[in-house]
Amino acid sequence: MENREILSIKQRFGIIGNAPSLNHAIQVATQVAATDLTVMITGESGSGKESFSKIIHQLSARKHGKFIAINCGAIPEGTIDSELFGHEKGSFTGANEARKGYFEVTDGGTIFLDEIGEMPVETQARLLRVLENKEFIRVGSSKVMKTDVRVVAATNVNLLKNVQKGKFREDLYYRLNTVPIQVPPLRERGNDIELLFRKFATDFAEQYHVQPLSLTAESKQILINFPFPGNIRQLKNLAEQMSALELDRVVEKQTMLKYLPSTSNQLAVLESDDKGLNERDLLYKVLFDMRQDMTDLKKIVLQLAKGNTNINSVIQENPQLFSGVMEDQPAPSTTTPTETSLAVRPNTTPVKYTPSPRPPQENQPIIITNDDDYKTNTYDIDNMVEVEEEEESLSIEKKEKELIIKALQKNNNKRKYAAQDLGISERTLYRKIKQYELDE
Repeated sequence: MENREILSIKQRFGIIGNAPSLNHAIQVATQVAATDLTVMITGESGSGKESFSKIIHQLSARKHGKFIAINCGAIPEGTIDSELFGHEKGSFTGANEARKGYFEVTDGGTIFLDEIGEMPVETQARLLRVLENKEFIRVGSSKVMKTDVRVVAATNVNLLKNVQKGKFREDLYYRLNTVPIQVPPLRERGNDIELLFRKFATDFAEQYHVQPLSLTAESKQILINFPFPGNIRQLKNLAEQMSALELDRVVEKQTMLKYLPSTSNQLAVLESDDKGLNERDLLYKVLFDMRQDMTDLKKIVLQLAKGNTNINSVIQENPQLFSGVMEDQPAPSTTTPTETSLAVRPNTTPVKYTPSPRPPQENQPIIITNDDDYKTNTYDIDNMVEVEEEEESLSIEKKEKELIIKALQKNNNKRKYAAQDLGISERTLYRKIKQYELDE
């Protein structure tokens, strides 16, 4: 395909960028549009997958038919069959009349199924029948109906791994993946980042009636080097914030750094070692690593308390636990431990201590023995470690709940945008909100 044809398609569908990987994806989409083949579009959340589904529809013989984009993760599991395939009157509670589904309404057109990996397994079986035989049955009916719909699917997860885990049907995966299109993430598009920023800055300048932002050479380089885990959606958000809040229309280095979150840099470093993980998976990985470190430290404390080792050997055997904290510290003493030390000399019996009567610190487990007054209890170190580990097991759920609350507050309880910030589907967010009783 000649470059001018690709340029014409970019102008028609509002696609900005010159990255070779982007041009290749456009070329594949244009070539497959003239066919009736099923297409699978893969790419990270916010990378612009829906634009490619529109290219395929508008350049196909179905361009005069209907085009419907459906987010499979945003439809509750109990109603997705009805939404896609329709239902008969009385088929379930609240079905007061018969209703056509998307596959019936879009006959002769194109359906774009975004986040196909979130589709329930039962619904996957129905979809497979449509793809293979162009047949479906409404919920609550036994009548087989015909439809001529082209399916374009998209996902931001590794479906092949979901197949191996039993979360996605293998036959459906290969049926959908007839022609794969890979949309590149923003961080791999180089100077396209600057072009997109200028486009968004110009649009928002017209909207807010202000002068467009311009970048210095340093701020431009910082922008291009930033990993953008949220891709184009995050870049657009950044341009809008800066356009609305910055009085100085020339963006300097420090101004750019002020708007770029440091946490994303940490996630990008992890992502280079853990390909295919999304932000939520990376966060869980960090939490599990922290938990493992805490467990190792507890074991060390217990060994010191029982006198089975000394501090010097502990540091030498576990350098990863003490890196960055021992450089400015004096050499560990091998003298007799003080009364406040948890270490106990070898061949001595005391392994119990009595804590001072003070209220518990925030986020610290309250360990209570038989009586209710924790101030006068005597604690056994073995029991203490065991109880703390039990409390530790709840920490991930607590952190997950806190993240959901923060995301909802940040987005004014708009669940769609909160789910995008968290890197999960809306249906998953609804389930978590119900699980943690946050909808009250």
